[in-house]
Amino acid sequence: MRFSRLDAYLKRAMEEGWLPGAVALVAREGEVVFQGVYGLLDPERGLPMREDALFRLYSMTKPWVSALALTFVEEGALALQDPLEKYLPGFAHLRVGREVGEEVVLEPLKAPITLYDLLRHTAGFTYGVFFRSPVKRLYLEAGVDRYDLDRETFLERLSRIPLRFQPGETMEYGLSTDVLGHLLEAFSGKSLAELMEERVFGPLGMRDSGFVAKDPARLAQPFPKDPETGRSVRLLPVEGKPPRYAGGMGGVGTAWDYLRFLEALRLGRGLLAPAFCRLMTQDHLGPLAYEGMRRGSEYMPGPGYGFGLGVAVRLSGMGLAPGNPGEWNWAGFGGTYFFVDPGLGLTALLMAQAPNLLSVLEPERALHSRYGSRLWLTFRALVYGALD
Repeated sequence: MRFSRLDAYLKRAMEEGWLPGAVALVAREGEVVFQGVYGLLDPERGLPMREDALFRLYSMTKPWVSALALTFVEEGALALQDPLEKYLPGFAHLRVGREVGEEVVLEPLKAPITLYDLLRHTAGFTYGVFFRSPVKRLYLEAGVDRYDLDRETFLERLSRIPLRFQPGETMEYGLSTDVLGHLLEAFSGKSLAELMEERVFGPLGMRDSGFVAKDPARLAQPFPKDPETGRSVRLLPVEGKPPRYAGGMGGVGTAWDYLRFLEALRLGRGLLAPAFCRLMTQDHLGPLAYEGMRRGSEYMPGPGYGFGLGVAVRLSGMGLAPGNPGEWNWAGFGGTYFFVDPGLGLTALLMAQAPNLLSVLEPERALHSRYGSRLWLTFRALVYGALD
């Protein structure tokens, strides 16, 4: 294998000053065939990056929590058809906000939100950030995207905002996994942090993973200011216990820990039975994926992808970078990304702390950013290009 182009690309990113630091891992059939450690762990203090650096994972926390939920389904304790309100009664009176111009017209739900909807992001929940709409504006006004709300306040505020779409009818990327994590807490009587340690981190030996940085000295830091926008960068404070355990964005861990998690799903060993690993990593949108692609860049899995139970799933050879049907992936706002191609026995991760603030401030310009999807697509292209 020849990873010289990937290595040169990441070195250039550090030299040109648009990534502070990164750790990259590529494995074939469980054997690491490329490892790169680049740039700085902490740009302000000039500390070099280290292979055991801790990264804020943001949305790469979502596959963790999705797999956790499926451990309960595998045991028969939960079912995918269970309604959300069974465990969180405060959501029993939700309504849908149909967007008519800049107005929001309230409508009753046609069907309840289910555990299945939460896992595949068809519940109707959205984010206030990442593109604009009348319902998203209500999310911003209520502040539910914020990290500093406690669990009760978050759930109470979210339950008063209308859904953007009818449950089961549209794939809308949003706060579904946060709600899923709190559902699991209500069902089990334990915190999400306790559940993850008992059912995921402990069994897989993910010693550095959690919702608090276990060694803050190893925590990778971003540039003080975004190189593209000039705005100050503030990432999630993970040095202490958070106000709530945010299943959609609150995780922290190392590249090596995350590789253990991905390999457990790829192989069907140590976490879920093979049948449930396949269930999680196969498409569950069907025709909804093709309807979503017509929405353009607002469709978060991207062109050529459906969505499974916590990860994007490639449907065909169509796409913006090489890949094969059945490949699955996801990313985090803080600069982290992975993809797994089961047919090739391929698992690849890129960990950095370089958020693209354009995706929040000016989402229509984010497609031109050097961060975000462009960085991930280039990483994919260079990994596939290096394969024998």
